[in-house]
Amino acid sequence: MKTLISNALVIPMTKEGYSLRTDIGIDGTHIAFVGKAEPSFHPDHIIDASSLLAMPALVNAHTHLSMGLMRNYKDDLPTLQEWLAEIFPIEDQLTERDILLASRLGIVESIQSGVTTIADMYFNQHSTAQAIIEGGIRASIGITLFGDLQQSKERVKKSEALLRSFRSHPESRIQFDYAPHAIYTCPKETYQYAHDLAKEHGALLHTHLSETRKEVEDSVQEFNATPLAYLKELGCLDDIRLLLAHCVHLCDEELEILKEVDATIVHNPSSNAKLSSGLAPVSKFLEHGLNVALGTDGASSNNNLNLFEEMHVASLIGRVYTPTNTKLSPYQVLGMATTNGAKALGLDHRIGRLEAGMEADILLVDLHKSHLTPLNDPFSALVYSAQASDVDTLFCQGRMLMQHRKVLSLSVEDVLHDANACWTDVLSRKRG
Repeated sequence: MKTLISNALVIPMTKEGYSLRTDIGIDGTHIAFVGKAEPSFHPDHIIDASSLLAMPALVNAHTHLSMGLMRNYKDDLPTLQEWLAEIFPIEDQLTERDILLASRLGIVESIQSGVTTIADMYFNQHSTAQAIIEGGIRASIGITLFGDLQQSKERVKKSEALLRSFRSHPESRIQFDYAPHAIYTCPKETYQYAHDLAKEHGALLHTHLSETRKEVEDSVQEFNATPLAYLKELGCLDDIRLLLAHCVHLCDEELEILKEVDATIVHNPSSNAKLSSGLAPVSKFLEHGLNVALGTDGASSNNNLNLFEEMHVASLIGRVYTPTNTKLSPYQVLGMATTNGAKALGLDHRIGRLEAGMEADILLVDLHKSHLTPLNDPFSALVYSAQASDVDTLFCQGRMLMQHRKVLSLSVEDVLHDANACWTDVLSRKRG
């Protein structure tokens, strides 16, 4: 299947400030060219993109896809700890089918927001993987570890067949990482086990880190070290790639530690603000040369999976809360949601830029909107003005997942109906 995206305003994310009016050719799963179409390219489908902006599809580098079931539920509690005390009992009720239906809901929301790639951390990974395959997006799915070493080994064992099947397909849209939840839910043996597995399989270690001041204070009291320093003492930072969610309360010494390892900080500004966790010093991260990606966290603590909104909030906070002289530019924020996210997941050789040879993960933004007129600076417009609802068309690996706002890979009406029925059933089980 060959597709020609004709006469688009293209932001390839290859160079700061660079945009051009040109064509994009898609041949199968990959981008054939970005430039004037050659006469020898015979497309099966042509998209007139004269009123559209083409850019790399977005990467949500930290989320809990299935937590959309708990959207707007018990979310006015003052602290993360009090909120989790309400959420954990609900999660204990969830079945594999619940996770499947909730994952489909999160995938629809992601597609409608221009996201083709997520890094997920949750339970019952078989169900999430099935939903990812159905929905047509790509994912780095965390084998979530929670509790002591024996419990963690049982979780990994349950996923062994699934892991083997996907590791045999290096071009798959699904990869797996190891995701010890946090230092307050996992003992040192669990972290060391996760580290060893990540090292053995060349996988990410994905974890929450220094999300709240209380987490840091408790770590210092219990381990006589901050959370990152504690993980360093355990040897859990060495020789692996790290995906560290939140990192709101890192100190300067910890930033120096991160400079020496292969780590990405995932900034979740809306969740951090809503849960009163604090404001992450992103300008400090950037001045230390650290890779910073963007995430939504779960839809129960955000309360959506809208990465356009995250770009907007991150940009605003990044211009007000500036503990250094660095203020976030629109291009930097777009990079967090595209190129940096791809790098974080080890996919930067496949996605994150619009160039010949890259896989065709492309979103088309409808510019024919009052809030995008006049356009003037497209980078500024995408970060400060654009809405998720402006995403017109979305491709993942060359497959069109949405066209003119109609999701093609899943039935939206069925997904919404099933999610509502599922939540009613979960609450009934909880009361029973």
